[in-house]
Order: sequence, then C-alpha cells, then structure tokens
Amino acid sequence: MPHSKILVLAIAAIGCLSFVSVFTPLVKAENLQTTDHQAYGSQILPPIKKWQGKSEALIQPSTNPWQTYSEKTQLTDTPNYQETVSYLNKLVSSDSRLKMISIGKSPQGRDIWMVIATKEGVDNPEAFRDLKKPTLLVQAGIHSGEIDGKDAGLMLLRDIVHGDKSNLIEKVNLLFVPILSVDAHERRSEFNRVNQRGPTSMGWRTNASNLNLNRDYAKLDTLELQHMIRAINLWKPDLYLDVHVTDGEDYQYDLTYGFNLGYADSPNIARWMQTQFIITINQSLSQNGHNPGPLTFGVDSMDFSKGIVGWTPSPRFSNGYGDIRQLPTVLIENHSLKPYKQRVLATYIFIEESLKLLANKGKGLIKATKKDQSSRPTEMVIEWETNQQKPDSMDYAGIEFNKNNDPLTGLDYIEWTGKPKTYKNLPIFMMNKTKQKVKVPKSFWIPPQYKKVIERLKIHGIKLKVHQNKLKIKATQLTADNHQFKPEPYEGRQMVSSTFSIKKSTFELPENTVEISTDQDLGRLAVALLDPRAPDSFFAWGFFNPIFQRTEYIESYVLVPMAKKLFAQNKALKIEFDKLKKTDEAFAKNQRAQMEWIYRHSNYYDKQHLVYPILMSY
Repeated sequence: MPHSKILVLAIAAIGCLSFVSVFTPLVKAENLQTTDHQAYGSQILPPIKKWQGKSEALIQPSTNPWQTYSEKTQLTDTPNYQETVSYLNKLVSSDSRLKMISIGKSPQGRDIWMVIATKEGVDNPEAFRDLKKPTLLVQAGIHSGEIDGKDAGLMLLRDIVHGDKSNLIEKVNLLFVPILSVDAHERRSEFNRVNQRGPTSMGWRTNASNLNLNRDYAKLDTLELQHMIRAINLWKPDLYLDVHVTDGEDYQYDLTYGFNLGYADSPNIARWMQTQFIITINQSLSQNGHNPGPLTFGVDSMDFSKGIVGWTPSPRFSNGYGDIRQLPTVLIENHSLKPYKQRVLATYIFIEESLKLLANKGKGLIKATKKDQSSRPTEMVIEWETNQQKPDSMDYAGIEFNKNNDPLTGLDYIEWTGKPKTYKNLPIFMMNKTKQKVKVPKSFWIPPQYKKVIERLKIHGIKLKVHQNKLKIKATQLTADNHQFKPEPYEGRQMVSSTFSIKKSTFELPENTVEISTDQDLGRLAVALLDPRAPDSFFAWGFFNPIFQRTEYIESYVLVPMAKKLFAQNKALKIEFDKLKKTDEAFAKNQRAQMEWIYRHSNYYDKQHLVYPILMSY
C-alpha cells in the first residue's frame, strides 16, 4: 500500500497518525559522505558514513570551565561513577536551581543519584508537586554499557545553568537519573560491547547480581528498580524517557524510539504522542543533522528485507510498564553502530525538545493521561501477538547487506556494506493481535502469608485494603492445569505458565486478608500482576511455585482398601477410572499414576495443591 494511503487510512480510522506514517525518513541517506570507518570503532564492525550535524556546536571547548569529561575526549569516552558524581556535585553547588538526592543504595552500596532541575530550586516531592508544572523524567544507564543519556544529560544541565538554555525549566521541571545501574557502570571495560562504537570504556548490561533491570519492572526483584518505582510514585513525572543503545541490524537512523500504540492500554496518551510528540521530535532531530526512525527489530536476523516487528512490550519492560500504568514512556534506542558523539548529541536534542514540547503542550498530555487513568475497562488484553496476515509497510532507510558463508569457520553471516539502501514498502508486522483477553475482576483477595507479593504491590503504588476480621465472600478460584516450567532459569527465576480450571464458590478468608480493588488508577497494573494468566504476573515469575509441591502422600496398603470403599460409595467414579484405563494406554501401564488418580479423588488429597491462592470477585 502506498505510504500516503496508509496515512489517510490511519487518520480516518483512529484520528491520529500511524506507526508507519510518522517515521518517514527525514534525512536523505544520499547526502551522507563516506569516510574511513576505522576512525569510528573496531575494524570488525561494518563500515559507516561520515557524519556532520548542526548539533556538534553543542560541544563545549576546553576554554569553558564547565566542559564535561566526555567533551574533553570529543565525546569518545565517558566518566566513571566517581567522576560523574563529582562533576554533578560541583554543578549543583554552583546554582540554586539544581538539587541532587539519592533515591536509594545499590546492592554494592553506591548511591543512585537523581538531579532535580526547577526554576524555584525545589528539593522535596511535596513542594515539587505543588509547582503544578509538567515534569520530564530522564533515566540513563539502566543498561550501563548504554550510557549515552548520562553524557547528554550532563551537557544539557550545564547549558541550563551556565549556558543559554535556562528557559528550558521556566515552565517545566526536569528529573535526571544519570546512572541507574550504578554497580554495573563500574564494571567498565573496552571489551564490554563488541557491537557498539563507543564510548572507549563502558559499563556492563546487567547489575551486580547479573539481573537485567529492564526485565524487572513487573516483579521488582532488584533494589535499583524498587528505588526507581518509589521515586516515580513520589515525584510523579508526566513523561518518562528511558535511554538505551540498540543491538542488531544496521540502518541509517542514528536514534530510534518507540512507545505502545493506541490499541494497547493508554490510547489517549498514544494519540497525543503520535500527533504532538513524534512530529516535533523528528523535525528537531532532522534540523540538527540527525536521522530519527522507528524502534527496529528485524523479523529475520539473516534477511532484513523480510521486514520488522512493531513491538508491544509487556510490563517487564519500561515502555510496557509505563503503558499499563498510564505513565507516558518512551524507549530510546540509539543505534549502536553510530559513533558515540553522534548518539550523545542526538540524545541531547531529544531531551531538549521534550522539555520544550512539555512547556508548550504538556497540558494536553496531562489531560490525556488523566483520561486513560480514569478508564475502568471490564475486559483487558493481557497478551499480544504479531499480526502476520495484515502487515503495514514503510519506505525504510536501511543499509545494503550480503549473505555470506565464511570458509574459515563455516558460519553463515550478514555483511553490512555501509551503502545506504531504501527498502521500498518494507513490511511492518505489528504486535497488535489479541492473544489473550480476560475479564477484569472487581477485586483480588490475597492471603496474608504472601508478604513478598503484598510488599511489591505497595512499591508499585497500588492501593490495598487489609481486612482485620475474617470474611466470607463469593469468588472465583483458579487451579493450574498442565503447567510448564521454563527449562532454564530466567532473570534469577523459574518461570511457569499454565492453563487453569475455574471454580466459583463461597470462601472463608482469614484475618488480615488483603483486598486489591481494580477501581483505581493502577487497576490495569493490578490485573497484569495478579491474574496468573498474564505473562508478567507474579504467578508467571514464580512467586507462587510452592503450590506445585506435594507434601503429603499415601501408601498402597492404605490406598487399596480406601479405593474399594470409595468406589463402592461412588459407582460413577469407578466407571470413570475403568474407562481411563481402557482409553489411555500409558495410564493403564502406570500403577503409580493410577494410585495418584485414586488419591486425588479422595477426601484425603491436599485441596490446596495446584490452587492459585489469590481469589477474584466479579
């Protein structure tokens, strides 16, 4: 379908621009000039084009006393943790508009710092919220090898208080976390990311416990993410930028970014982002010599021409989490094969333009957010899948590639030539097809012994009510059928999936049972965490794995006389047992399975085995 037709259809259908239309390349690849790629990185990386842009004027010379560490290296290297903190301390001490607080300690005891930039010099969350200005939160270094946002933010803060950018915080507040994964930041090496051009020495992807912070937004196993979510609940930003660097394919774009679109959990936020945010950001980046593009994940790593996936992340990721809790969240993925200088400057422009946009049109975003927060759906999609039948398409600013076989190793590989290539009508397979939908309950009921689950819900900011007296309620209970554990641990946990049988009954609940009502702003998040069918639920992450354990058993000398009595009392059960032996050959040959079957149908069997302990009332 021609690009113009897609745009018209998108506007007619949903009243806003589509994923496809808003990412038309704004910098023409043929205007780029060739240079020796060895000057930009390792000889094993693909060749690249020389880059020059207006944003290079942002780099301050050595004559500026506030020149950053990275600028001293012409944006080829980045400071360590202590150098970063020292620079920030001096910067904050020099101007009352900047404050710096620790949002918490890392597992290894380092402070995770957040800079607060306001016209009024506010340093506590209550006074901050009383300013009633739109707030931008910029988070860098959730993966500390991908540290572009830190150096861009240091430059921008410097220019706000010691340059010509003070107007940026006249009508807007800025929160800046330069390094979230502070322990990983100090696992520095020039060998950490082989597929990334700079900085010279960079941090590590996972934290000190080898956990990936951008897989932890739902389960909150890491101190770093717990501190971050508490900070979000305290300071209440209106727009959240999470700055990363890509892996994967080569293409012409130097900064890609994305957020969940209007079919997901925050349609009004998505509409504002598509009609207001993207166009403004892309124009500013292009005017400064950068080339913004869509968040890109290839369908086939060996054949980019097959298309890309329009990803809809689940709540374990920052942008999926932001979508389900109605916090406008943008995942920035700078292109790893572009030089560090180019990526840092693109990030600077992105942050600067976001501040300007919030100043001019932030009220519209806040209104859209409140509208999404006030929504109380009766049904909710908890899992999306790729729509293979109806792909969108776009003219994509890519790079030419060849498929080769290496005679030395025998391996097939992709060779990126560095030559610009426009992929006409490249398919985009949107992850917008419903895979699983559930009915939203009025309340979840959590037994008081699940303290870790209750504590995580509190950190998320979900409202709860503790019932001090015993209760009797009508509710729905789920029991796991055909559960499957992932064969290997993932992010320190043994994940599990299951189908469920459903039972409606009256249940007696103990003292101090916790009720989670879905009639609250974070009601959707509560469903994603507490409905066990959701892919990032606490159940899926293994918080309830003890329900799969058997702790009581029965011996044959007891079971056989018990079975005789059971079958005599319940002839239908005997018929069912005999039928199963006739129709299931494996069951007929397995006496242990037969004993288990009989035991399971007796009154002595553990009634809590495989039962999901959280009830739902509708």
